[in-house]
Amino acid sequence: MGKHYILDANTVIDYVGDRLPESAALAMDNFINDDLITSIVVKIEVLGFDGDPGEMKKLNDFLALATIFYVDDAIADKTIDLRKTYKKLKLGDALIAATALVHGFTLLTRNTKDFQSIAGLACVNPHDL
Repeated sequence: MGKHYILDANTVIDYVGDRLPESAALAMDNFINDDLITSIVVKIEVLGFDGDPGEMKKLNDFLALATIFYVDDAIADKTIDLRKTYKKLKLGDALIAATALVHGFTLLTRNTKDFQSIAGLACVNPHDL
C-alpha cells in the first residue's frame, strides 16, 4: 500500500477548479482514485463559502466522494498538543495537521509554510507534483 494523502481546502478548490498544472492534476488523479481523504474541517471551510452556485455544486459533489475524518479524542488531543507547541497555528490548521499526524497521512496543501514547522508532518504542495 502506498502513501495516503489528506487534502487541505486550497487543494480541493484548486483541483476541482482546474487550477493545478497538468502534471499535478494527473498525479492527483492517480491517488485520488485510490483514496480521496479529507477532514471535516476542510469540508466546512470549502462548503461554508458562499461562492458561484455551479462551482459550489462541483465542490459539494467532489467532497461527497471523499472519506471524511471527523474529530475524535486522538485528533483532539493531538490538536491540543499542536496548539500548545505552535502558538501561531490556527485552530483549523491544527485540526487538519493533527488528523494527518494521527493517521499517518501526507498533507497536500498549497500553504506549506503554515505547516512546515510541525515536527513529523509530511507536507507536499500539489503544484509541485
